[in-house]
Amino acid sequence: MSILSDIFKAYDVRGKVGTELNADVAERIGRAMAQWLPTEGPVAVGRDMRPDSGELSEAAIAGLIAGGREVIDIGEVTSDMIYFAVGDGKLAGGVMITASHNPGVYNGIKLCSEQAKPMSLEGGLGEIRDLVLANNFSDSPVPGHRTSRNIIEGWITHTLNFVEPDKLTPIKMAVDAGNGMAGAIFPTLEKHVPWQVTPLYFELDGTFPNHEANPLKFETLADLIKIIREKHLDAGIAFDGDGDRAFLVDETGEVLTGGVMSAMLAEYFLKKFPGSNIVYDARNSHTVPEVITENGGTAVISRVGHSLIKQKMREVDAPFGGEASGHFYFRDNWYADSGLIAAVIGLYVATLSGKKLSELRKQYSHYEVIPETNFTVTDKDGAIARIKEAFKDDRQDTLDGISIFLPDGSWFNVRGSNTEPTLRLNAEAKDRPSLDALNKKVAGLIQQA
Repeated sequence: MSILSDIFKAYDVRGKVGTELNADVAERIGRAMAQWLPTEGPVAVGRDMRPDSGELSEAAIAGLIAGGREVIDIGEVTSDMIYFAVGDGKLAGGVMITASHNPGVYNGIKLCSEQAKPMSLEGGLGEIRDLVLANNFSDSPVPGHRTSRNIIEGWITHTLNFVEPDKLTPIKMAVDAGNGMAGAIFPTLEKHVPWQVTPLYFELDGTFPNHEANPLKFETLADLIKIIREKHLDAGIAFDGDGDRAFLVDETGEVLTGGVMSAMLAEYFLKKFPGSNIVYDARNSHTVPEVITENGGTAVISRVGHSLIKQKMREVDAPFGGEASGHFYFRDNWYADSGLIAAVIGLYVATLSGKKLSELRKQYSHYEVIPETNFTVTDKDGAIARIKEAFKDDRQDTLDGISIFLPDGSWFNVRGSNTEPTLRLNAEAKDRPSLDALNKKVAGLIQQA
């Protein structure tokens, strides 16, 4: 496969700046998007703060206009705002220039169609790739045009519609934007909430000079945790580079994991929509389906991946879906994910409960858990075959990789990366010794020569 083909990943475009992803490629993607989109009408274009995102955005806009599309340029925004722009504006699609939490040497492009529907290699992105590779475009006889629009206030109003803002109470917190796009958006939210915010790294800098903007790696939260403890704050929020993921940190400096947040928000939505289906991914904590069932809902499992979860939510009309990775999805947000909405609801739940975040963390932590662990392997299928054989007497499921369920309540999931020679391990157990033993055994099977 060519380098140009390789930058089209399972759910978006990602490549090294200049050598793999440049203005020419971005313009061709814009042209392909203009041609492929099944719905007539405007396309929103947004971008993050990376040094070359402006250039790539201009190129994509030029391609869309040459293809006859009206472009609504929404400027520097978080990725969840492109979904809002498309859904709220009833647009034909959206283009977001970002590489999310990846280091600054990378950039990327996220695409969606009408109603903020995600695009993947199986659903539109593969066809966009083929059009880009063919590079056989004709200019539209009637070129499109461009307008600019500021949607920040509309986005904040939409976010606050998920709670009752007048019930929010004063909270002292720190917010780490990681030099990413949340630093440009969060100050507008502050005008509408009674929170006292200590900002960390709100300055936009796509080279990420302070730390990698990936809160799933808890080591990147060291500065946030330090200031929470030093200032005796009530909470912290850590956003990723493009702002569509957020993790809460409690007053002791402990992180509310994706599993904890999934369970907490699932209960919140089941109180709003009793008896609903709630979607969770195959690697998520088993606390999540337990809490869903305890609260009268139906737990619906999905394969990992945002387009798969959004599709499953649409199929079962779920008001909420949660991923262990910290992506949280909302039916009333066109089934799209949002870090800001998740963080606001999480703090709202804490306010209504009268509990500290540490108490909620413990309430929604039924198991000891390891962080997702990656292993580089040359033979992924062979490693999974060894695991299946070693646990042949235990219940197994192959929805996404291999999940094994042990009689003592322990379980684990091993699944392969779509793009790398990597296996990812997630595991839970009722106590730490059982988890450590399980982790050691499975890691040994994965790494066995």
